[in-house]
Amino acid sequence: MAGTIDDLIASIEVELEAAQKRVSKTLKEGELILAKAQQEGRSHLTEEETERVEELKKIREQAKADIAGAKEKLARAQEVKAEELERDEQQREIKPTGVRAQGRDQRIQVGREERTYRPDTDPYGKGFLLDVARSFLFQDVEASNKLARHMAEERVERSEYFKRAVGTGAFAGLTVPAYLTEMYAPATAALRPFADVCNRHPLPESGMSVNISRITTASGAALQSAENAAVQETNMDDTLLTIPVQTAAGQQTVSRQAIDRGTGIEDVTLQDLFNRVATVLDATLLNQATTGLTNVATATSYTDASPTGAELYPKILGAAAGVEAALLAMGRPSHAIMHSRRWYWLSSQMSSTWPMINWAGIPTQAGGVANPNSSYASGPRGVLPCGLEVIVDNNIATNVGAGTNEDELYVVPQAECHLWEDPNAPLFIRAEQPAAASLGVLLVAYSYFAYTFGRYSNGMGKVSGTGMVTPTF
Repeated sequence: MAGTIDDLIASIEVELEAAQKRVSKTLKEGELILAKAQQEGRSHLTEEETERVEELKKIREQAKADIAGAKEKLARAQEVKAEELERDEQQREIKPTGVRAQGRDQRIQVGREERTYRPDTDPYGKGFLLDVARSFLFQDVEASNKLARHMAEERVERSEYFKRAVGTGAFAGLTVPAYLTEMYAPATAALRPFADVCNRHPLPESGMSVNISRITTASGAALQSAENAAVQETNMDDTLLTIPVQTAAGQQTVSRQAIDRGTGIEDVTLQDLFNRVATVLDATLLNQATTGLTNVATATSYTDASPTGAELYPKILGAAAGVEAALLAMGRPSHAIMHSRRWYWLSSQMSSTWPMINWAGIPTQAGGVANPNSSYASGPRGVLPCGLEVIVDNNIATNVGAGTNEDELYVVPQAECHLWEDPNAPLFIRAEQPAAASLGVLLVAYSYFAYTFGRYSNGMGKVSGTGMVTPTF
């Protein structure tokens, strides 16, 4: 897909900056070679040093030529952009023609046309879904016209999101009206507890990947061995961490009878579609092969045939210690993510001993504090004695381990759980007919997201093992 003129200018600027850095790097290296010879009291450079200086000179000359070429390309690209802006401005300019508009009423009234689908006339989305299905199933002209007007309205009022969606993928879907998204989305938040505590970022406007820098070799420092002796030099290096943009999608088959008679499909269908999209997104973050939290987290093993809460708690602290050692000042372990069965099992455990160190505000004779105002996916369920906030998420697998009956508990730094999505962007819907023989229409909803937990090695922790089998109450 061809990029815009802004994309071209950005790529030329990157090319120019890279060439300038090559010039700077060759100059610095040449200075170091000369300084070394001066420091050692030599009046001539060695043969190897002379060859390297000449090589650096050739690299520098080529880089200078690249700079000149990049500057010329940049100037031409900026001229093209200026011409495009001027042309757009001219197209928007309104010029009088001197011809009077025909009509009996010479008064001009400026108003706002009502939306095709709006809360006062279609409060639960019944009309919208019926039009989607009837347009596809029966080629209903009136339904198609209403959907066409709706999409034209969306392009005007949410044009920036349409540009983003078109750049992200090639799906040809209808946009769910914003008021329906706002109505049904709160109920589906219960199906993505972990996703809702991640460090959220806006999804880039275009492309099928997100690229961030990951430092793989840090700079170094050391004591100087003697006066005028060479100091430690370690060149910093980074690699590109490429994160794919993925699609969370859900589907629902609606019977032709429901479409014909239009009874009770709006809340059931929309709610189910939103549920499926939210669930698949959260489950992907936790369980996806290679990049999901379960595969990225460093394991702390808890092996016990008769597990207890008092024995599990030190393992949680062990995972937290590993996270802090990996991140140091770049983040701290902040949340413990666990299945609801593990949370209630911990709550059921009785003990006569308590940690030597408790978080401020935690009663001394308690293994943690529950939040009485919290329920599933309505925020932290409680706080452990070490200060970790507990998030209960039933998208955590309960069939891992040799006996396929274990769950896992994750200790994560919220700041390094990165999730890119756009909560204001439209959710899309389209109709298919794989169930024609049974008089059914398949409605598919989908949206886009990207995520990563891999900026720092060993930055996530988990507790797993036979001590995490199905609890007994």
